[in-house]
Amino acid sequence: MSLQPPLLSASDLDCRRGRRRLFHGVSLALGAGCALLVTGRNGSGKTTLLRTLCGLTRPERGEIAWRGRSIRSHRDEYNAELLYLGHANALKDDLTAEENLANAMAIGGGEGAGEARRALADLGLEACAGLPAKSLSQGQRRRVALARLWLSRARPLWVLDEPFVALDAESSEMLRQLLERHLDDGGALVFTTHQDITLAPDRLQQLRLGA
Repeated sequence: MSLQPPLLSASDLDCRRGRRRLFHGVSLALGAGCALLVTGRNGSGKTTLLRTLCGLTRPERGEIAWRGRSIRSHRDEYNAELLYLGHANALKDDLTAEENLANAMAIGGGEGAGEARRALADLGLEACAGLPAKSLSQGQRRRVALARLWLSRARPLWVLDEPFVALDAESSEMLRQLLERHLDDGGALVFTTHQDITLAPDRLQQLRLGA
């Protein structure tokens, strides 16, 4: 049986922060339907690696490819198939939950207000849609940010930095099921988390930084 080529691959990545080397010689290959959990102590470079894989931080050395092509030379095509959510919620306090989500999706070339409203309702945030973000709890703010996933199911690569933070048990399980469905549909996932989250072991890889 022939092996499918990886969707996302990286070879010999080196990254520094100032004079300090965060990681050295990191390589990976992630196929359709597979997830990569990046672990390591605080300060080991987990967020930097995720940002590097998204093309937001340039490595000191190494190459990253999407569908076998360098992300540097095919930036626009890569961006169209990528969703990155950082550990910060990136919400504007004075905009409503719906406005924040609609604006984020419009910037990314996605859906508008109608789809934003439906995604918030699916997450149990219908009553919060018209409230300014500054009035929401931390858990509600996180769910508003994560609603982008419900609107980005067509994007095959999700890169998520601590997506489960500030979520209650019910919301965490809802997110876990969404991640499983994304993998079932042939998507790929790179993520960090301090939570004990169960994904199918046959599709989960782990990369520990600073080991």
